[in-house]
Amino acid sequence: MDEHAQVSREVEASGVSPQLRLDALLDDLQQQVAQVRGARDRVHTLLDAVLAVGSDLDLEVVLQRIVKSATTLVDAQYGALGVLGEEGTIKQFITVGIDDEAIARIGPYPRGEGILGLLIRRPEPLRLANLAEHPASAGFPAGHPAMTSFLGAPVRVREQVFGNLYLTNKKSGAEFDSDDEAVLRTLAAAAGVAIDNARLYDDARRRQRWLAASNELTRSLLSGAEPAAVLASFTGTVREIACADLVTLAVPVGDRGELVIEAASGAGAEEVRGLVLPATALAAKVYTSGETITSEAVSADPRAEGGSASVVELGPAFFVPLGTREHVRGVLQVAHLPGGALFTDAVIDMVTGFGNQAALALDVAEHRRDSERMVVLNDRDRIARDLHDLVIQRMFAGALTLQSTLGRLSDRPEVSERIQRVVDDLDDTIKIIRGTIYALRQHDRDRRGSGLRAQLVAATERATESLGFAPALRMTGLLDTAVSAEQAEQLLAVLGEALSNAARHAAATAVDIGVEVTDATVKLRVADNGRGIDPAVTRRSGLANLRGRAEEQGGAFTVSANRPSGTVVEWVVPLSPTA
Repeated sequence: MDEHAQVSREVEASGVSPQLRLDALLDDLQQQVAQVRGARDRVHTLLDAVLAVGSDLDLEVVLQRIVKSATTLVDAQYGALGVLGEEGTIKQFITVGIDDEAIARIGPYPRGEGILGLLIRRPEPLRLANLAEHPASAGFPAGHPAMTSFLGAPVRVREQVFGNLYLTNKKSGAEFDSDDEAVLRTLAAAAGVAIDNARLYDDARRRQRWLAASNELTRSLLSGAEPAAVLASFTGTVREIACADLVTLAVPVGDRGELVIEAASGAGAEEVRGLVLPATALAAKVYTSGETITSEAVSADPRAEGGSASVVELGPAFFVPLGTREHVRGVLQVAHLPGGALFTDAVIDMVTGFGNQAALALDVAEHRRDSERMVVLNDRDRIARDLHDLVIQRMFAGALTLQSTLGRLSDRPEVSERIQRVVDDLDDTIKIIRGTIYALRQHDRDRRGSGLRAQLVAATERATESLGFAPALRMTGLLDTAVSAEQAEQLLAVLGEALSNAARHAAATAVDIGVEVTDATVKLRVADNGRGIDPAVTRRSGLANLRGRAEEQGGAFTVSANRPSGTVVEWVVPLSPTA
């Protein structure tokens, strides 16, 4: 009773009625209940977000869900995740809240300047009431939506900063508060785990694909498939698994170690396939040193001159040798187009391992082909020996016997004439068999000698002195096996005459040579950027000789103007059926 009286006196003294004070207490209670309910809902939303980012193993999907969940949790209008590259710049930028038209107006994604760069240099949570007022602000490009409030937090994967979350413009119009920061930090921690799991899964899946591709490569080579077709499939597999834009494989040709791009897959593959690489190209340096070379922009790299990067504009790339440092079988180039992401160490390591396995498979296949070739050579030697020791000797003995009987048939001239014709036929047959024996052995000696590819490279190098520069040479097709010795001799003569004309009359600064063998024809194309053919000159004995060489073999020879200047010479003949 005394306490109740005391409260009554206090209420009367305060001048507030008991009903109003109860309403105030109820309002406070409702606000506290609302806060608790809001915190509970936010915790549920955070748990849902953590579950969402961790429920998929595709890295791109995980990154997109992280940004969406972050914008939802802190009620932001715009969100982004900047994935960092190896040099501390943003290599990937995933956005939420900006449509495609706005992205097109803004232009290229940021590389890490201004406030974004501040968070890269100092990977700690950052809250700003107004972006423009911060000293590190670099402004926005034209077409960029207006942004004021800002909240950023780093995303770490195994203690390493993977990227940063950037959130702007709280929808309520207020500033981001400490609760927003705490929620974002929690999400960033969960995102780091999800990203790590997705990367591990991606690496495991890629390794599985590498293993399957390696097994398929070995099976194809050992099954007797054509090496050219296997290498073409090999470059396509590397491009697909490494997510590259262009992959080329350069192999040595001739005895001097020049490289030619034997296989290519991806953007610009047709332009670089068959291209002979100069000694200044990065691939040639890798072939000589046996060491891997990486480049952030290979077409602009001062270390490289010539090669595929001078024909197709390329960005990040790396070159790995196939085989050991002591025995390099070729050089693999894996490249992105300009603006592409840098290749990770994991990808380079896997491509290197795949290349070493491919080199080993090529060695085994080559040894197997050598063994098969030795069997064929032994059979040819046995056949030649049997023809010489048995067939020819018996035919010779038979001819001698017939000749000895001619003296006894002097009184029968018709019979003598018939026997003499038989002796002459036997003599001709012996000569044919001896020619066949010689051809069996000479064919193998010719195949072991220098092939057409090596002779084309040598002819091009000889022309460098007279031209004053190195011509570009591109070779495609089965030059060493499909072109007969006679046609190879004619082709080299035509090439020499065309290069001589370019050196003496064209005043050119560049010459492109293309040699292509298809199923039916062999084609030579020589294009220069010189002054072209003077229409006032009517006597062109050199060109008449080239036309005659083509027509003798049922082919064609054409001369046309090059664009924007110069001359194009084309010599096309059908393949010899005896090649």
